[in-house]
Order: sequence, then C-alpha cells, then structure tokens
Amino acid sequence: MEVIWQDHPVAASEVISSLTGKSGWKPNTIRTLLARLVKKGALRYSERGNRYIYTPCFAREEHVATASESLLDRVFGGAVRGLLIHFAERGKVTERDMAELRRILHPPKSENDDRR
Repeated sequence: MEVIWQDHPVAASEVISSLTGKSGWKPNTIRTLLARLVKKGALRYSERGNRYIYTPCFAREEHVATASESLLDRVFGGAVRGLLIHFAERGKVTERDMAELRRILHPPKSENDDRR
C-alpha cells in the first residue's frame, strides 16, 4: 500500500519493480497481493491496454487512524496509557518521540490564554 499511496495511480509493473527490490518477493507473489487488496476493497484498478493501473480506495491517514484505533481497542482495551507504557518499556520510544509527545500534550500558551 505504501508504494501505491506514495505515487498513484500506479501500474502493476511499477509496484512489482519497487517491491521486488525492497522485499525480495517474486512478481507473482506481488500480483497475488494486489489481487487480494482489490478483493478486500483497499485498491481499485483499471485496465489500460494490457496494463493494470491501481489506485487506493482510501488515504493513508484514514487507514492509520482506523488501524491504530483497532489495535488500541483489541490489544490495550482502548487505553492509550497501556500502549505508551508497552512501547516505552521496550525501548521503542526515542527522545525525539518524547519531545514530540511533550509538544502535543503541553503546547506553549499563547498571549490570549493569559487574558482569561
């Protein structure tokens, strides 16, 4: 999906070329994967001559939101705290990640906030 989200619409041959180098998968395996993604409703395709052209059915951001909420619900009972603790304890949270979390959780106060 990343290959298709990055540059769509994209021909099957381009997806195959990209993934063969990155994954080591054989072209037939990639074609099977594309067919399954179409069947699941993640991709749609059109035929142009003898080429299959693929387009995602949803944006990457939409998929990330849905998948992350599903993971949070299924694995952590909806508790963000549990997810964060899990990754922090396993060393998966970097200092850069922590700085970004602090920025999101504690945004700088604007001048308008002081007037209340």
